[in-house]
Amino acid sequence: MKGDYQDLVDEISALLGAPATLENRDFRLIAFGAHDSDDDLAMDPVRTRSILTRQSTADVRSWFEGFGIARATGPVRIPAAPDAGVFRGRICLPVRNRGIVQGYVWLLDQEPGKPGPGPAALDAAMEVAQRIGVLLAEEARAGADLSREFLAVLTAGPGWQQDMAVAALRAALGPGGDGLHAAVCVAPWPGEAPASVPGAAAVCVVPRGRGGEPGAAGGPGAAAPGAGPEPAGDPALAVLLRLRSTDALAPALAAAARLLPRAAEATGPGRKAAAAKDTGGKGAGGSVGVAGTAVARGMTAGVADPVRGLADLPAAWEQAVAAARAAAAQPRFGQVAQWSAIGPYRLLATLAADPVDDPAARTLLTPANRELARTAEVFLDCAGQAGRAAAALGIHRQTLYYRLSRVEQLTGLDLDEGEDRLLLHMALKASRLA
Repeated sequence: MKGDYQDLVDEISALLGAPATLENRDFRLIAFGAHDSDDDLAMDPVRTRSILTRQSTADVRSWFEGFGIARATGPVRIPAAPDAGVFRGRICLPVRNRGIVQGYVWLLDQEPGKPGPGPAALDAAMEVAQRIGVLLAEEARAGADLSREFLAVLTAGPGWQQDMAVAALRAALGPGGDGLHAAVCVAPWPGEAPASVPGAAAVCVVPRGRGGEPGAAGGPGAAAPGAGPEPAGDPALAVLLRLRSTDALAPALAAAARLLPRAAEATGPGRKAAAAKDTGGKGAGGSVGVAGTAVARGMTAGVADPVRGLADLPAAWEQAVAAARAAAAQPRFGQVAQWSAIGPYRLLATLAADPVDDPAARTLLTPANRELARTAEVFLDCAGQAGRAAAALGIHRQTLYYRLSRVEQLTGLDLDEGEDRLLLHMALKASRLA
């Protein structure tokens, strides 16, 4: 497919006598024509970054979209803007299919003193752009059409059922099935899967599992093929993204982030109001307590480590789910968390989603003792260093000692004992995941 795009981009370059680049609608580079000009203005910062990093920044995207390229049906001329890093004007050819924009072909506008491409040449280039639009739409539909096979891999039980599901997905993906992929989880996800996700090999919506987690493959929450309807709960969106190399997770993280606004809009004002109530009006970035917690329960996304074998997808999905749960529990991870970066939540997020009910921590994890729970968590986060903990909490050290003695009385734990500290620390962190 990539070769087809390159051939079409080269065809446009030949028609218009200028090097062309093709980006999808999310401004990720797909193909670009050869560039042999000695004009320093031709390779301005925006064009150079697009080719070297294979994507444009959000500011660049917003600036270009301000010229109406997403709505245009014909060529759009965009003037130079040196302050924005655009030293030469652009001609944008919208790539559409059945009225939906699929991407953009970019060309540098005429050099000073030289005539630009005429109407006939631009019309011919737009016909090629339409052919590109057909290819991009077909690729997007192919990813959506694999939702059944992808879902089966994520929800099939272990053993022969999963082997058969993996074989079916591999056959459906064709040669692309042997490539490098990353699993992405966006939860909770209202409604159906999006029609297309750029760079995705497959997309599906995973029902909430019986164990309370969204589709934990192979675990107690896994949905067996042919099983009855899942219990009520928010489903998750699963995306299988193609990667070019093991260090190419940045596009996967960016793709996950782009899915969140769409999900957040679908939550509606009721969910946002509930989240604001949970956070005391501070929103997702507000400070958090532990018991009953003040973390906003909005949309979050998790990205797993890359995998090459499709048989590893269930494990990758579990990583993505764990990372999404960690992002919901811990605001410092942001809305999109990478599994390799969530630390102890790698283990904690695999726990059952039922509220923590350890007898030692049960009383501490009540609303009446929220301040004591927060004190204990900060103290343990600071590796038991009283000076650091008191400074982090903004209290006197003697106040800290008094609160810790109350924690010991309520829990029956000895904070001088390593295993007691470990138990309490796990209970406090796990309570965020409830």
